[in-house]
Amino acid sequence: MEKINIGIVASEFNYDITFAMVELAKEHAKFLEAHVVNVVKVPGVFDIPLAVKKLISRKDVDCIVTLGAVIEGQTEHDEVVAQHAARKIIDLSLEHNKPVSLGITGPGMSRLEAQTRVEYAKHAVETAVKMVKRMREVA
Repeated sequence: MEKINIGIVASEFNYDITFAMVELAKEHAKFLEAHVVNVVKVPGVFDIPLAVKKLISRKDVDCIVTLGAVIEGQTEHDEVVAQHAARKIIDLSLEHNKPVSLGITGPGMSRLEAQTRVEYAKHAVETAVKMVKRMREVA
């Protein structure tokens, strides 16, 4: 079976949480026998789509995993950030015909909830790998 190459784009904002997500994602990719070819760290979740756009055009990247934690603040800023990032991520996946999984937790969660959702990084990797396999089956 052909190897699956993964690119990871992760937010540095809430780094205590996203660092753990990146490490877990790399570990799970290895478990699934996928290869992480690049990890791009961006300032925040809102910045993820631009890095996805650059990474998705690489021929050595089969799929991208996005990771971030959008924690609720005193305004609705967290909702705007998460919704717009998710929308652009989906658009890029469809435009380039490559899976881009959403491993961004939030909005509307507390820091404690974000810490308990670090495991979502594993789900994001698994989704990306499964989608590559499914797309290869229908090609």
